[in-house]
Amino acid sequence: MCDAKQTMRGGWRRHDLLRVAPNVWSLVLAHSRSAADLPLVQDWPHRGWPVIVRRRACAEDPCLVPVGLPLPPAHGKLRIALLVPPNGILQRSSPPLLLEAAASAHPGWKSTIFSLLGLGDRIGVEPTAFGSLMWQHQTGLPYLSPTSDLDVLWPVPAGFDVRSLVSGIGDIQRDATLRIDGELVFPDGTAVNWRELWNAYKSDDYPKVLAKTMEGVRLLDLESLVCVEQHT
Repeated sequence: MCDAKQTMRGGWRRHDLLRVAPNVWSLVLAHSRSAADLPLVQDWPHRGWPVIVRRRACAEDPCLVPVGLPLPPAHGKLRIALLVPPNGILQRSSPPLLLEAAASAHPGWKSTIFSLLGLGDRIGVEPTAFGSLMWQHQTGLPYLSPTSDLDVLWPVPAGFDVRSLVSGIGDIQRDATLRIDGELVFPDGTAVNWRELWNAYKSDDYPKVLAKTMEGVRLLDLESLVCVEQHT
């Protein structure tokens, strides 16, 4: 028996990167033969590659940590969802800084990345990478393609000027040759896509925005979200 409440309160956040013990990984795959038979999956932890924390599905065991990994395009871009016991996790880390992951980006992306890094310096937020760029940086496998988005996370502190950040990203997007995607992550782990916020701020009224947490997805009133963000 496990303490499900303790597991769920473990502070797991979407996009956390976890290194799983290889022997535990074998047990995990024993309960998911369809995943075990896919290329690269069996040796994933042996290569030192992480899995990523994802949202928990309703019927999943609350005693286990919900994780995922995507296969690169050459292997079908399949997204694999698994469950890992907490005691099988060797290491937990945040996504890599965008500054670090930039070394794995296409040369044509560099000017956009440097503009985003400059924006982060000016407003006091260090952006991190996720999506295809993060996986290519972590594994060395070819995840990026000419149609890939640049996925960026912006962990914002309480009381932060959200409007200035999303407006700055919007200005950079107008001159970019690739699509900038990603989320602002608030102190309690709630995340909202930057475009949702950008469009909301441009609206005459304050509409609801789609917010993601470990527990699921819900609509939040923008005014309430800003209020929570300022007083968290």
